[in-house]
Amino acid sequence: MSVEHQKSYDSDSRTALGSTHGKDETLVHDTDCVQSTLDANGSDGSPVYKVYKRRWFGILVLALLNICASWGWLSFAAISPLVAEYFNLESQAPVNWLSTVILFSYIVISPLVWWVLVKYNIRYALILCSIFIIVGNWVRYAGVKTGNFGATMFGQILIGFAQPFALSSPAYYTDIWFTSSSRVSANAIASLANPLGGAIAQLVGPAIVLQADQLPTFIVITAGVTTACGLLSFIVPIRPELPACPSSTIVKMGANDSIKMLLTSIKFIAVLVMFSIYVGFFNAFSTYTAQIMVPYGYSTNEAGIAGAILIVCGIVFAAVTSPLVDRTHIFIWIIVIQVPLICGGYIAAVFMCTESGQLVGPYLVSAILGATSFSLLPIFLEWTQEQTSPADPAVSSSLLWIGGQLFGAIFIIVMNALKYPDNVGNPPGNMRRSLIFQAVIACVGLLPIIVIFKSRHNTRVTLDTRA
Repeated sequence: MSVEHQKSYDSDSRTALGSTHGKDETLVHDTDCVQSTLDANGSDGSPVYKVYKRRWFGILVLALLNICASWGWLSFAAISPLVAEYFNLESQAPVNWLSTVILFSYIVISPLVWWVLVKYNIRYALILCSIFIIVGNWVRYAGVKTGNFGATMFGQILIGFAQPFALSSPAYYTDIWFTSSSRVSANAIASLANPLGGAIAQLVGPAIVLQADQLPTFIVITAGVTTACGLLSFIVPIRPELPACPSSTIVKMGANDSIKMLLTSIKFIAVLVMFSIYVGFFNAFSTYTAQIMVPYGYSTNEAGIAGAILIVCGIVFAAVTSPLVDRTHIFIWIIVIQVPLICGGYIAAVFMCTESGQLVGPYLVSAILGATSFSLLPIFLEWTQEQTSPADPAVSSSLLWIGGQLFGAIFIIVMNALKYPDNVGNPPGNMRRSLIFQAVIACVGLLPIIVIFKSRHNTRVTLDTRA
């Protein structure tokens, strides 16, 4: 590598190493070992590409922070009746706001996220994430311990400030550290850890909080785990000494130019609409799992298992589809096949619960929604980068997640308004109207898929395969 090339890359990991990619340039395939086909001194002037083992440590930290953020978000969802009892609330509506407020907090803080990523680096972003999430958890514990619902809500707001740093960073990180043959898988590990945290919350919460007075124990355990994980952010690797592949050296637009480009792109708007609707409904469905099932006679523990099935099936299916897409780059086919399946899952959710107490319905629907929704998430995120490059991944992924959180907050509020009162309905307090609303909007969200068929080639994949 020439001195000029090395200086250019060291000064900014987003700067191009060279303006051309001729036949002499060599892409090192993504393996667990650091590889190079040229001498590090670059005596022939050709750029050198390397991948590093330590890139996986950054993915691990991102995954842990996403687990902690989502654990905090859904801590109260599966045990909402007991939380209402603990704080002497007249209904579960204020408990629902403990989840909803995090979604609004996400929207408020998101512009700071892409500013930190673009102007500084990934380590600064994750340190801020850790500070918000650690402080938020301990403030929340203090609120629960003293029976102060307002303090508990403030702790949730701080956790909401942490979540966008964890969710918006994977696409930025994989663009720098990974090649086109592993970006989807790496993004999947980091991003899908977020709903995994929700599954942990929905399993651990009902297992620990059998009575209302056991709520502080659950919250202090959550705070302790979060503190331990958050400290790892201080040693996250910032950028590789040498780029992973040609596409990782593409000069990225600034934040303002990226926003202008993205919001005038029909393809990005189409993805934004679908991503926002399905992430939003996933958030709402996760929040209301217990309140959907309990009126029919199911226990909070059974509702927690349904939430866990949602997550586990999603992770297992994503473990299959993500490497497949990394190897074949069939982004569009996966999207076209699975989005209609998601719609079918939300239609089936209307009929999944019965007063007979059968568990096949809720568990099967949870499995379908988890498998389809989860596997699409990293595919949407990485395919968007392929279609919108050189827009900055920090900006595009942030906009997608803002849409998902905003729609999630709106859906949670609307579905709560459509819920029958506790003394009305058959059975009383059921959420059938909410589920019908969910199914109808999910089907409307299918329409933008028409635009997907007209997508251009995958920019980063094409650049890497030509090198």
